[in-house]
Amino acid sequence: MKWSVLIALLAGLVAAVWIVWAVGFGAVWGAVAQAGFGGLALLCLYASGMLLVASYAWACLLPRERRPHQRDFYIARLVRDSIGDLSPFSPIGGMVAGARLMIVKGMNGAYAAASVAVDYTTEAMAQVVFLAFGLAVTMAALSGNGATGPLLSNLIGALVLAIPAITAMVLLQKRGADFFERMTARFFPRMKDGFSFRHAIHELYESPGRLAASAFWHLIGWLAAGGSTWLSFHLVGVEVSLLEALALEALLSTLRSMAVFVPAAIGVQEGGYAALAGLFGLPPESGVAVSLLKRAREIVLGVPALLYWQSIEGRAALRAAGDGP
Repeated sequence: MKWSVLIALLAGLVAAVWIVWAVGFGAVWGAVAQAGFGGLALLCLYASGMLLVASYAWACLLPRERRPHQRDFYIARLVRDSIGDLSPFSPIGGMVAGARLMIVKGMNGAYAAASVAVDYTTEAMAQVVFLAFGLAVTMAALSGNGATGPLLSNLIGALVLAIPAITAMVLLQKRGADFFERMTARFFPRMKDGFSFRHAIHELYESPGRLAASAFWHLIGWLAAGGSTWLSFHLVGVEVSLLEALALEALLSTLRSMAVFVPAAIGVQEGGYAALAGLFGLPPESGVAVSLLKRAREIVLGVPALLYWQSIEGRAALRAAGDGP
């Protein structure tokens, strides 16, 4: 593990512990305990449905004749998210693992790598729309509150910069296809089987209908994430409207994206929920409790996914060793 990653991880852990201590451990634990195992199970079930939406948005990018079974997309998306949520690696590591799993399931290497890259782009497009919605709701609810000005200004700046950033991302993927092909060949040994990465990335971007379908389902997924936040607040005993929960999740997801280099957004998520809950008149400890409840959900769903991923990679390594001289 690089020192920079380790330092970021430790700093996040210290920040998370300090936030829990500052708002009151007893209050936070009481709110989490109120949700109980039943509440956690309900949240896990809801999250499983959200993953189905996200995996379908990924599958939409590919022509039907090139799609593996939908459950393969589902498992690969679960592993991809679990690596980002629980491991000290960046989301890029999760994307690589997700693509490798799809190759194991029989997907062409070039299309596996290209589809992950394009799926990340359509998800970012949907997040821009979700952030715009969240900012509109927040500004309407907090008009006249000068204390929130700096935070909203920074988020508006992020929204404005997101549009050219996504455009640059698309151009980089298309025009830098040869460079990306050399890079991804290190992780995907069968990259050169069949079509090239350049061919795959251009084919995916040349289908506006599939791109729009993927972005649409990702937007549904972002809205569902707001529904998860609404459910989480109710599980810890705090009343919040669905509109406020959607706005809160839109702002929080953007903060997490901006802190992409902090492993698992530890500290960022806890501090974000505490601060944003206060904006909507909710007790900060309820925001931290919601964050911890979501962390528990990530562990319940993510640990089995990571174990499955390790077993797949282990068997692949053994097969490669057996095929060697």
